[in-house]
Amino acid sequence: MKLINQEKLILPIDLADKIIQIRKEKKTITTLNGSFDLLHAGHLQIIHEASTLADCLIVALNSDASIKKYKSPLRPIIPLEHRLEMVAALQWVNFVTYFEETNPIMLLKVIQPNIHVNGAEYGEKCIEAPIVEKNGGKIHSVSLKPNLSTSEIIEKIKSII
Repeated sequence: MKLINQEKLILPIDLADKIIQIRKEKKTITTLNGSFDLLHAGHLQIIHEASTLADCLIVALNSDASIKKYKSPLRPIIPLEHRLEMVAALQWVNFVTYFEETNPIMLLKVIQPNIHVNGAEYGEKCIEAPIVEKNGGKIHSVSLKPNLSTSEIIEKIKSII
């Protein structure tokens, strides 16, 4: 996989080594995960807020197969390579990676973030909380922009065509 911002891409196989390097530099890590299909202002809000919470922001995207399993066989709309490209282009993002599972638990076991960010709809007791807290991290919830989600954008597009 080749991105314009190749230096921001961490392949899953290289993740553990990259985390060791970041930790050697005494940097704190914030993680954020999601599909980021049809990148929109709500995504930008949560990514920006996540970037202010630690020295290094790692954004992890669900793979295409993962999204098909947990959202719909018709998703994602934008393939992983392009979603990684868009997220990597954001100045607030230090690194991007991806995962094949339907949830980020295995990824968070490797990263052991200081802070993991989620949208407020998942709450403080989200599925990521036990593994993040086990490793000394905290969950940070971000209030979402009302009426702005990829699903709502898709429905709006459907209504006008």
